Amino acid sequence: MTAIAIDGPAGAGKSTIARAVAQKLGYLYVDTGALYRAIGLAVFEQGDDTADPDVVIPALKQIKVELRFIDGEQRVFLNGRDVSADIRRNEISMAASNVSAIPAVREFLFELQRSFAKNNHVVMDGRDIGTVVLPHAQVKIFLTASAEERARRRFEELTQKGQQVDYDTLLAEVRQRDYNDSHRAVAPLKQADDAILADTTGNRMEESIEQILKIVEKRLCDVI
Repeated sequence: MTAIAIDGPAGAGKSTIARAVAQKLGYLYVDTGALYRAIGLAVFEQGDDTADPDVVIPALKQIKVELRFIDGEQRVFLNGRDVSADIRRNEISMAASNVSAIPAVREFLFELQRSFAKNNHVVMDGRDIGTVVLPHAQVKIFLTASAEERARRRFEELTQKGQQVDYDTLLAEVRQRDYNDSHRAVAPLKQADDAILADTTGNRMEESIEQILKIVEKRLCDVI
């Protein structure tokens, strides 16, 4: 089976780009960030501290996360409930970052992530796919953009959805998320030694998708 790993910081466009690449190639798309968002949502909805391992770890016993593919689209289910929209709320982004720093959470989701790659050609995106989850992936890409660019994209996305947000607040959150993800003790965000760096600052989404497709196609040709 062929695996394409796309890692990078929050807001770099990984999900949109990975989904488009998977569709183009006829591969299965796996959004691993959605899994951590689901865990974060579960703890957040209980009113608990998503950064407290003493709260989060016991909660895992009551959590079942599933990825179901309906009409070709990935849907996220939390204890049987479709939470695909709920996990995209802005406050859940930090909750996901918090729970992802807890080793027990990463272990909880590890085999679920790997199982998809064992049985399917996949495009999988996240923070540690190329370094930890799929270290032998045939294609590894580290997708990034400046913090200002990523905050601007997030601002436009949320504004278009009718949400009232402040750009400076979003920029601060992006920078904090970058720090949290890159400084956590287990599986920190970093570029794999054999990953190709792709900076999409200033690109339109269509340009970024085309940029990544060219990298993937070239690398797959090189490994065949």
